[in-house]
Amino acid sequence: MVDPRGGALLVVATPIGNLEDITLRALAALKACDVVLAEDTRHTRALLRAHGIDRPMERLDDHVVRTRGAEMLDRIAGGQTFALVSDAGTPMVSDPGAALVKAAVERGVRVEALPGPSAALAALVVSGLAGGGFRFVGFLPRDGSERRAAMMAAARDPLPTVVYESPERTADTLAALRAVCGDERRVALCRELTKLHETIVRGSLGELVEGLASGSVIVRGEVTLVLEGAPPIAQGAGDELSPQASLDAALDAALAAGLKPADASREVARALGLRRADVYARLLERTSRG
Repeated sequence: MVDPRGGALLVVATPIGNLEDITLRALAALKACDVVLAEDTRHTRALLRAHGIDRPMERLDDHVVRTRGAEMLDRIAGGQTFALVSDAGTPMVSDPGAALVKAAVERGVRVEALPGPSAALAALVVSGLAGGGFRFVGFLPRDGSERRAAMMAAARDPLPTVVYESPERTADTLAALRAVCGDERRVALCRELTKLHETIVRGSLGELVEGLASGSVIVRGEVTLVLEGAPPIAQGAGDELSPQASLDAALDAALAAGLKPADASREVARALGLRRADVYARLLERTSRG
């Protein structure tokens, strides 16, 4: 098909679990487009097959954008329509595609969004923690200063924070959040959203960390966490805390949660990506000052 307006790059949201959660507009676009750009063509092929759609597919990742992005935009400018999809949900939310869309916008290629499912929004609305706005961070950094900054930002933000996590790392992430936010901050653990085994576990950080440790809370499949916004006293710290002030705030939260000094040092070190010996040394220094 040749679009008289010069083709388009369609950003198409797809189901996050239940294959019926797809809009009529998305189905029409997938049936009519020239090419489907997919994060994982095997995954997308199953979706298309379920809805009786047979269209050419091409894999899209960062390498493809770098090596073939210009050629793809040439084809769109020549009149073809490409439908960009992710494995689940809305493209460019913690998956490839952003670079191609940016290049398309810079070149003047028409880009259209076909909105639909999003795990972040689905988790937020069932968490019981929604209200005004929210902050979405995707996957947290694994270590170092970036992880430290992300943890402290979540601890201080008055808005709920939505985080994606793998089932293997969920326990560590919740323990790290507990170390900087304290025991009582509420959180919702949402897994397998819209699927047969969808589970929503709501409680305090302390309750969920203990539940995971005891086995009463089981984590399998895709996980989305929604962390309650900070109370006014925590917001007052502002966003410009020095690294030492951030460390002290995390230690205060961990000790207030009832952790022993050695345990508090371990959890805070893990949360902020620091050496445990350095954290413990800071704790001893503060204790000696009274």
